[in-house]
Amino acid sequence: MAEPAASPDQQTLLKTPLHAEHVALGARMVPFAGYDMPVQYPTGIIAEHNHTRNAAGLFDVSHMGQAYLIADSHEAVATALETLVPADILNLPPGRQRYTQFLNDEGGTLDDLMVARSTDPAEDGKLGLVVNAGCKDADFALLRDQLGDSAQLVVAADYALLALQGPLAAAVLADHCPDAAAMPFMASHRSTFDGIAIGLSRSGYTGEDGYEISVHNDKAVALWRTLLADERVKPIGLGARDSLRLEAGLCLYGHELDPTISPIEAGLIWSIQKRRREQGGFPGASRIQREIAEGPARIRVGLKPEGRAPVREGAALKNQTGETIGVVTSGGFGPTVGGPIAIGYVPPALSADGTGLMVELRGKDVPIEVAPMPFVPHRFHRS
Repeated sequence: MAEPAASPDQQTLLKTPLHAEHVALGARMVPFAGYDMPVQYPTGIIAEHNHTRNAAGLFDVSHMGQAYLIADSHEAVATALETLVPADILNLPPGRQRYTQFLNDEGGTLDDLMVARSTDPAEDGKLGLVVNAGCKDADFALLRDQLGDSAQLVVAADYALLALQGPLAAAVLADHCPDAAAMPFMASHRSTFDGIAIGLSRSGYTGEDGYEISVHNDKAVALWRTLLADERVKPIGLGARDSLRLEAGLCLYGHELDPTISPIEAGLIWSIQKRRREQGGFPGASRIQREIAEGPARIRVGLKPEGRAPVREGAALKNQTGETIGVVTSGGFGPTVGGPIAIGYVPPALSADGTGLMVELRGKDVPIEVAPMPFVPHRFHRS
């Protein structure tokens, strides 16, 4: 049967190395960050969400930006990167990765990213970066323009990225990669999968235990098919990826984070280690230090609407007198929670769990309550 002709918009979309695999599995493909990506497979978003919570879900996240930052030593490359991010990269141990943000001069967030340090002494001046798909071109330009000769940026465009997430992820991966099960949360190193060279980190975006696997484009299909041959593993699309991260209370760039929102407002003070809080030396440090000392003007909170109808991004949050005091940044149905959930920003005085607010829904104001996050407890492998 001939494939339908692609529309002009479809023709301009980029494709990951696994695009044909998604189409063959019957995925519904949608534009996302310039890529043609699977939003769901025939079983549907709720089934995919529940499978990830109970077994192991496999995600194609190859649209993300992978790169390496290289200098003569770890001290040199870490010092260079610390001029752009607030995390303590200098004291990042070998074989570990750290979550941080690119900030602008006003302390707003340009993107959030992961930074990993190699375990190989011969690569001690090399840091691995994973940035968001929609921001990667701007991120890479920022690194090149701001760091100049102090560090070299090498974009790993020839590598795919897969995420295996869920309570059975470790058991599944251990069948092909024996060193995977012993890795603690946020560990990162090079390994092999049935003889295929991979980069492996124990991390993810679902709140579940799991891994992210970097593999050369030429080997991505083989790895994907091998994992899906395991009955414990099912393919998962962007729809369930979002409902999982929403239940986990995790930030999504462009929603909970943007160039006006600081990491302190977003509840990410834990990602700025003590040395950097005290010494500064990164863009927007004065705002970050002021908000740490005095408190921010707004705070990211979890929200539970009354009833069964979900609220969406952009909905106005109001106090009991009808005054607009905040905004919803993400919202939807939480399959594990069994009802609608949301994330938004409110003033500190209205941020306590249980605070009653109102939210605009279909032209009417309905009750919504500040709720603790995560909505579903994290199950990261901490030992």
